[in-house]
Amino acid sequence: MEIRKAEEQELEEILRVYEDARAYMAANGNKTQWKDGYPQADLVLTDIRQGYCHVCVENGEILGVFSWIPGPDPTYRVIENGAWLDEQPYTVIHRVAVRCRHRGIASACMDYAAARCKSLRIDTHADNLPMQRSLEKNGFLRCGIIHVEDGSPRIAYQRVMS
Repeated sequence: MEIRKAEEQELEEILRVYEDARAYMAANGNKTQWKDGYPQADLVLTDIRQGYCHVCVENGEILGVFSWIPGPDPTYRVIENGAWLDEQPYTVIHRVAVRCRHRGIASACMDYAAARCKSLRIDTHADNLPMQRSLEKNGFLRCGIIHVEDGSPRIAYQRVMS
């Protein structure tokens, strides 16, 4: 599998991956995390143009997508019921989505970013149990609660590479 920066002409296929992920989340008890069609095409296109959006490709098919963004992230300034592992510079993984029938893609995304930085932060919805399991399996530690732009809470995780 190849992980690389996404290209503008892949936007429609990337949006289908997100649609697939939303359907999976809704069918598995997480109906509110990515409501109203989040992430919308304009946000994904912005991520692509800034070089943040990455795709996981195998046999010419996009199996997963994620945005890997340099910090600091404004939503991570305040953390409740815990603390970050450290305050060194970090990068953030956002908007991880995987086509439902594939396994190991989220782990590959996390490993890709971890191999290229010293500290990673990520957050997820309390109802997103598959992502929570994946994060913990991949060496992320639960640090506390942050609030995203609309004020809703997310479980915050961090992984520091040695």
